[in-house]
Amino acid sequence: MAKYIAQRLIVMFFILLGVLTITFVLSRALPGSPVEMMLGNHPTAEQIAVAREKLGLDKPLPIQYFNYIGDLLQGDFGTSLRTGRPVAEEVIRRVGATFELTFLAMFWVVLLGVPIGVISAARQNSVVDNVARAGSIAGTAFPVFILAMGLQLLFYGKLNWLPLQGRIDASILLDSPFERVTGFYLIDTLLAGNFVALWSAIKHLTLPVLTLVVVTLATVTRITRNMMVEVLSEEYIRTAVSYGVPKWRIHYAYALKATMIPLLTVVGLTFGYLLGGAVVVEFVFDWPGLGGFVVFSIAQNDFPAVMGATLVLATTYLSINLIVDLLYHLVDPRLRVQ
Repeated sequence: MAKYIAQRLIVMFFILLGVLTITFVLSRALPGSPVEMMLGNHPTAEQIAVAREKLGLDKPLPIQYFNYIGDLLQGDFGTSLRTGRPVAEEVIRRVGATFELTFLAMFWVVLLGVPIGVISAARQNSVVDNVARAGSIAGTAFPVFILAMGLQLLFYGKLNWLPLQGRIDASILLDSPFERVTGFYLIDTLLAGNFVALWSAIKHLTLPVLTLVVVTLATVTRITRNMMVEVLSEEYIRTAVSYGVPKWRIHYAYALKATMIPLLTVVGLTFGYLLGGAVVVEFVFDWPGLGGFVVFSIAQNDFPAVMGATLVLATTYLSINLIVDLLYHLVDPRLRVQ
């Protein structure tokens, strides 16, 4: 197992290096110049030369790349051209918001998607199955930003039940402040015993999480159903039915267990989709996470910020997939023997 983990970590390193290289080249190829953003309108030639030297843009591209990698290995992510603060600080301030949104959405996707898929497979061609399949197709085809704005119009514009955007009410931070320990507001407010802030955080999370759940639930539900339909037709399942084993035990203890490896794969891929979808959702809901930070950084050609955020998101996705691969060995004893 230790050898396998070491091999995967080596592969992850080279994948991250490739992601960094591609992102570095693309960020330098974007139209516009970060110097213009720093200096404003009508800078002098001398100001431009000084700024380019300060940013290292006066050097050849390969030299810029190796300088960046060298700084990165020393823990220096660079300085954001847009905010003037270290990129590491900017990322740390925002990563908790993105992870809270993504992990909470992933929790609900698995909690709802797997049982719906199992029930749909157990009741093939029934009303429940047809509704689940239709919902899966609709959820996959629906654009994220359209769904997000539609939910805003309904729950804020028409019903006024939930807040339009943001992560927590500004008045809460003034009247009922709490210590930020984990960066996850649900956990931090619980630790502080601040239930007023907790309720505000829940309300602000509802629409962004609902948006991500709707667009990703379809994939998990459909894949679970298709795999369960195949497993339920196996001989050992028919034998269990003939022996009078309770249906719930057949479905969840035997059939679902047989689908765990491909299902874990789907869950890992879905998490990656959630990270990508969170960029759009954060922008629409003005969520103070990495997504909106990346969008504004790209728009203003803030390449150090884009590089730092990309590195964090890529590392997170690869780490989740490593965990999924390790779970394979827990689910299937044959892999442990190999």
